[in-house]
Amino acid sequence: MIKRNIFVACLSLVAMATFAQEKIKDVRTNPDLYFLRADEVASSLNLLPAPPQPGSILFMNDEAQYKWGKLQRNTPRGDQAAEDARVNGDGVPNAFSEAFGVRISETTTPEIYKLVLGMREDAGDLATREAKEHYMRTRPFAFYNEMTCNPEQQQELSTNGSYPSGHTAIGWATALVLAEINVDRQNEILKRGYEMGQSRVICGYHFQSDVDAARLVASAVVARLHANENFMKQLEKAKKEFAELVSKGQVAKSDLAN
Repeated sequence: MIKRNIFVACLSLVAMATFAQEKIKDVRTNPDLYFLRADEVASSLNLLPAPPQPGSILFMNDEAQYKWGKLQRNTPRGDQAAEDARVNGDGVPNAFSEAFGVRISETTTPEIYKLVLGMREDAGDLATREAKEHYMRTRPFAFYNEMTCNPEQQQELSTNGSYPSGHTAIGWATALVLAEINVDRQNEILKRGYEMGQSRVICGYHFQSDVDAARLVASAVVARLHANENFMKQLEKAKKEFAELVSKGQVAKSDLAN
């Protein structure tokens, strides 16, 4: 009986420890930062192939794109890439305001602003976390021992996995959602979202394959967000707010042909 009680007690401790680990593992998943729980997002590890290995044909493309990116740095496009590295704070709303046709801010478009910030970590963290932690791919600037175009986060990111790109996932997911709200400017919005990914290549923070993979997982997380009640409620508020701006003539018309 004593042995049995000890065995049961041990099982209980194991269960409690496992529960605690799960709580710790998902400690960042909370309503203030995420719409989704970690277990609600498609597994980036299962969804994506392994990143290209040095010496492979696919890695040759990564190397070619890295060299292309370095050539862009001392140009206006390089300046944009350096700015695109800043996705914290108002970085994402600011990046998309021109393409969206109206300034996205807490004062001018509070509901759209809340939506964009609310989904940021779903796309940037949850969509990429599993594959990042599994592969821990060395970032190109560390691989080649060179500087990036924006060294603000270089030290921090040198120990963070490169595959897939979190910044790219944020940019592409945001573009997909904003294009749903303002369909007349979908070309400008999607182009801007695509550019945010290529900015990571230009800066040397990511290989091209990191960026390409991120767009896939970003699309998957946006699809999952559309099955989330809180996200859909906020999306409807954002659409209503945008419709009111359109009725007042406060939204710029598309510059690109559909």
